[in-house]
Amino acid sequence: MRSIRPASDADMAAVADLWHEGWHHGHAGHVPEGLTAARTLAAFRERTPSRVADTAVAVDDDGTLLGFVMVVGDEVEQVFVAPAGRGTGLASELLTEAERRVAADGHASAWLAVVVGNARARRFYERQGWSDAGDLPYEVTAGGETFVSPCRRYVKAL
Repeated sequence: MRSIRPASDADMAAVADLWHEGWHHGHAGHVPEGLTAARTLAAFRERTPSRVADTAVAVDDDGTLLGFVMVVGDEVEQVFVAPAGRGTGLASELLTEAERRVAADGHASAWLAVVVGNARARRFYERQGWSDAGDLPYEVTAGGETFVSPCRRYVKAL
C-alpha cells in the first residue's frame, strides 16, 4: 500500500536523490550542457531542504519514497516518480495531488513547464487533460549562472 502526504524534513534527502536521478533522466541532452553539469547531486541536496512546504511525497508502507510533487503558487513545478513506482498509476495520483494543492491555494488553473525534448512527459500530461499552450523559454539559475531551458508551457483548468 502507498500513501501521498505532505513532506517532512526527514523526507528531503530521499527527495533530493530522486530529484537528481529523475531530472537527469528527463533533461539530459535536452537543455544547455552547462545546466546539466550544474545539476549535481550536491546541488540538489543543497536546494531541497528549503522546499519541504512545497512538497508532497508518495511513500510505500515501509516509508520508501516512491515519488514527489512540488507546487509553488499556480505552478506544478516538479513531478518525479522513482523507478519502483513507474507504470503503477502513481504519476497520475501525484499530479492529481498537485492539482488539488493549486486549487486549494485559490487558483482556477495550473501550469507547468516541460522540456521540449521530453516527449514521454509531454504525452503523459496530455493524457491527463493538460494542454500545450506554446513555447516557454524557462529561465533557470544553477551554479550561479542563468540558463534558458527550451520548454513548452502546459495548462489545465481546475
